[in-house]
Amino acid sequence: MSFSKTRSGNEKRPIAVDLFAGAGGLSLAFEQAGFDVVAAAEIDPVHCAVHEFNFPECTSICADAGNLTGAAIRKAAAIGSAAVDVVFGGAPCQGFSLIGKRALDDPRNGLLLEFLRLVSELKANYFVFENVKGITVGKHRQLLDELIESFQGEGYQVRLPYQVLNAAAFGVPQDRQRLFLIGARKGLRLPEYPIGSRTSPTVWDALGDLPDIDEYDELLDSDTVGNIKLGKQSKYAKTLHGTLIDPTDFSYPRIWDDRRLTSSMRTEHTALSQHRFAATGHGQVEPISRFLKLDPSGLCNTLRAGTGSDKGAFTSPRPIHPHHPRCISVREAARLHSYPDWFRFHTTKWHGFRQIGNSVPPLLGRAVAAKVAEAIGFEPTRPNRTLSLGSETLLSMTITEAARYYGVSSQVVGRRLRPNSGELSDQMSLAMA
Repeated sequence: MSFSKTRSGNEKRPIAVDLFAGAGGLSLAFEQAGFDVVAAAEIDPVHCAVHEFNFPECTSICADAGNLTGAAIRKAAAIGSAAVDVVFGGAPCQGFSLIGKRALDDPRNGLLLEFLRLVSELKANYFVFENVKGITVGKHRQLLDELIESFQGEGYQVRLPYQVLNAAAFGVPQDRQRLFLIGARKGLRLPEYPIGSRTSPTVWDALGDLPDIDEYDELLDSDTVGNIKLGKQSKYAKTLHGTLIDPTDFSYPRIWDDRRLTSSMRTEHTALSQHRFAATGHGQVEPISRFLKLDPSGLCNTLRAGTGSDKGAFTSPRPIHPHHPRCISVREAARLHSYPDWFRFHTTKWHGFRQIGNSVPPLLGRAVAAKVAEAIGFEPTRPNRTLSLGSETLLSMTITEAARYYGVSSQVVGRRLRPNSGELSDQMSLAMA
């Protein structure tokens, strides 16, 4: 098996490529499992910029997968003819063909075929496909069956039955189920699916040490404030903050200021909304907004991304904080998703929550990635060097600015529609901010 050299030349790690990367939940997961993610392709320039900030040594490719080739990815990542050990990603699927026709022939499902094509063109030894649980039921099931058949036709063996894994079984304080499909080139050892057994931390394990953002006026106009004081930390919080070393994390340590609270811009709720939030019981849904109030001793509900303006500009409701009369912040959502505190998101709440809601929780992804590493026969070790994060300007780019930065059209993805230039009404800001 061929491994890449890191740019320092001191360690050898398997090569990985991320397709449909978003902000990088799976990129982080595979890096934590000991892989070098050399390229990440993402169509949304805002997400691509955030990925570039967090993964400064990974080549961020802002492009439609349908316009990419395996050769182009190799050239961009400067890996030449080196073996690509694994390609992973979650291609969106939207359409279903009529009875008697192949679901993959529906052009709305073309991205699944692009994933298949790029895995084949890159001659990846392994692939990991992830998607929503719904693809396993009803008409969606036809898509999955045809995708498996197509991979087998391309010379891959697929680990069956595929698995729907719940992040809560892998140390994430969130009830979130995702479909995983793992394959390997014929003749290679086929990875197993991980078996969840960890006791999940609670909502309060994730949030209890974070300061109340309403105490910082700076967070009305910025997503960052310095010189914070953390409260008592759980083991889970210590690990995400870097206070405690995680022996199963083989990612490159990032250089960051652990006294700064980031991704934490405030939402100004009305006094009436705050009163309703405070009156709602833990684990109950506030009847007007329909937002769930988190139970500090339980799990978070599934954090969702919502849609872009081209599909109605809906952002899925954010949960209500268990002890403060407000919705949770992006950083608090990141904690509930198992992102480390050094990981940053777009400075706006709308993009930040989309980036989290669209991503695989890193701890869940790491469990899957570790099984691929095991099949390869790779025993990861902690890297002996650290990485600096990218320029913070990458985190605040508008779609137009990010598109210009990557040299792509700003119309490639749906925009967020903003009424006038001021704040939305309280009800709209609760739903969209």
